[in-house]
Amino acid sequence: MKAVTLDNIDDFVAGAAVLGAGGGWGPHIPMLMVKDAVRRYGPVPIVQPDDLPADGLVIPVGAGGAPTALIERFFEGSEWRIAVRALEKRLGRKAVALMAAELGGGNAVLPVAAAAELGLPAIDADGMRRCFPKVEMTLWQLEGVPASPGVVADTKGNVVLIEGVDNYEVERITRATLVQMGMMAVAAMYPMTAQRVQETSIIGSLTYCHEIGKRLRAVAGGAGNGYDDLLEFCEGRIVFTGKVIDLERRTEGGWNLGTVTLEHVEDSDRIMRLDFQNENLVALENGRPVVTSPDLITTLDVETAQAVLTDGLAYGQRLHVLATPAHERWLTPEAIDLVGPRAFGYDLDYVHFFEGATA
Repeated sequence: MKAVTLDNIDDFVAGAAVLGAGGGWGPHIPMLMVKDAVRRYGPVPIVQPDDLPADGLVIPVGAGGAPTALIERFFEGSEWRIAVRALEKRLGRKAVALMAAELGGGNAVLPVAAAAELGLPAIDADGMRRCFPKVEMTLWQLEGVPASPGVVADTKGNVVLIEGVDNYEVERITRATLVQMGMMAVAAMYPMTAQRVQETSIIGSLTYCHEIGKRLRAVAGGAGNGYDDLLEFCEGRIVFTGKVIDLERRTEGGWNLGTVTLEHVEDSDRIMRLDFQNENLVALENGRPVVTSPDLITTLDVETAQAVLTDGLAYGQRLHVLATPAHERWLTPEAIDLVGPRAFGYDLDYVHFFEGATA
């Protein structure tokens, strides 16, 4: 993908919803923001890190808080410009490009709108090729890239500059700030050079996201081989198909927390429970772990083949549970310690879906 245009935004957004693994903010409003930005400012170039000056400043951006907040509130549209300009001022230099901190949901899409408004390219890369809910839960953390200095800006124009002693402290301070901002704000963090992006990030993320969306469109349109092309491309597997029979969801401490329970459409004795903290993190069938973080757990509407985020779950929905493997860099012992199920408080070891699933 060379640019984000009006012709490919829909596929890009559909892929982003899948990679959100239930989180990353709902992509519909961000999609409208990107379309508006592209109409006003033109297509957004997608570049590789080595297309840029090695010492050029790159600023990752994204939204933070609880996805449920976006149901009742909207971004004003200038938050990213305010955040980026504030971080540029702190660093004493201008950015040469923006990039997504995480690749999923609105957080894959909104950086493109920000890049359009600021007249900058977006880099075909990100820090995880999925979504995770905490500042330190990135591959950049494992590579020793500091999240600070960072900036959080809300819809009122308030700006908070955060300089933490480590990325865990940045998360703690950022989370408290987000609560005070109504659990909905934007962040510009992990500033680094283009060379450092090349060394530490997952390259090709935006293109990967777009390709997933193209295959989902074929499924929804009844073309091709159903889900076969999608599953082959992302090395995934549909591990369960069921109806939502129970749902518990709450917003707490800046998080969208809860569980959803599904009854299998063909065998009522099969029950799957998904636990989520913004993102789906654990899938258990009849109490047995089937898929766990860092692998991705995404629910797809049976009728439309569109991803359903955790804030969009509802009783009676018929859903496929799609499991896709995390990028291989998430499978080291250090990475599992950072983003495996125990990092989220679950008394479970990491279970790869090809080992745990029964189809």
